[in-house]
Amino acid sequence: MGQWQLVCLQRRSGVASGTSTMLSNTSIIMDASKYIKELKQKVVMLNQEIACAAQDSCSRQTTYPTVNVETLGHGSFLVNVLSDKSCPGLLVSILEAFDELGLSVLQATATCADTFRLEAIGGENLVENVDEHVVKQAVLRACSSHSGGGGNKQT
Repeated sequence: MGQWQLVCLQRRSGVASGTSTMLSNTSIIMDASKYIKELKQKVVMLNQEIACAAQDSCSRQTTYPTVNVETLGHGSFLVNVLSDKSCPGLLVSILEAFDELGLSVLQATATCADTFRLEAIGGENLVENVDEHVVKQAVLRACSSHSGGGGNKQT
């Protein structure tokens, strides 16, 4: 075989391998593009599922805080409030209800992260005729006016 034939064979194999490389690269790019489109569709579907789940969670969240009040004696009350979800400002609304009744918070523990829980001892009642029923109703009003709901759950 002559030198010219060898050069032609090398060029042919180079062209052939270059063409297959280009086809291979094009195929990879097309496959990647298709995969990206599929992923985008999955993201859209997952976002829709998340939105629906959040809506369902909110619509199922019709439970109102559970309020329990006990008389400790000498105008002091133990108040427990528990809710499945936390609402910004709920603690402030309840403390304002305490203030309206003339109760000072002597001790309190509150959790407002995912759920809402308040255990408070209110005392030094400055207003007459305040009993545990009055305190409970005031706290329930604070909870329902804060959440915009009218119902409540009492124990």
